[in-house]
Amino acid sequence: MSDDARLRAARYQLDPSTAGNGAADGDEAPPAPNAEQRAAYVETAIQQAMRRGDFDNLPGKGKPLPELGATHDPDWWIRRKIQTERLTGLGPPALTLRTESAELQGRLDALHSEQDVRDVIADFNRRVREARRQLLGGPPVVTPLRDEDAELVGWRERRLARAEALDRERRAEAERLAGLTRRERRRLRRSGGIV
Repeated sequence: MSDDARLRAARYQLDPSTAGNGAADGDEAPPAPNAEQRAAYVETAIQQAMRRGDFDNLPGKGKPLPELGATHDPDWWIRRKIQTERLTGLGPPALTLRTESAELQGRLDALHSEQDVRDVIADFNRRVREARRQLLGGPPVVTPLRDEDAELVGWRERRLARAEALDRERRAEAERLAGLTRRERRRLRRSGGIV
């Protein structure tokens, strides 16, 4: 064991470039590939993968790369992640309030009481006022405040229209069933067509 260490020390004194590679006198490590050899290897690997079909049916095949513009956006990956994951509530208040304002009518339509509608509108207006007072920078808050009474009237009208449409559907279904014979109704019931 000690002879081996002495032998390595003697070799190092003669040729420092062989230190630590453990190469014996006649054994030399193969030279590292140059850029040309690496390029040829990569090209060969790509060609083999193409023949195997590894690149077939990839998403976006034959389409330009998305969002390649003349400007460089350092936060491009954050924006893309927010878009693909459909994340909400992220970003400056001016932008989040704009998107919330656009979706507010649908959110109100899902509510069942007038008090809930009033609470949601009051909360939205409070956040718009608060965002206008903050001087943190970013885009200006141009989202308008919502009138509680006008939104409530719109909510009532949309709710009434949905109820009338549902009532018309039920009447049409009842008329259709009334025109069927007892045997046809029983078949529909057995097949799951009637509840």
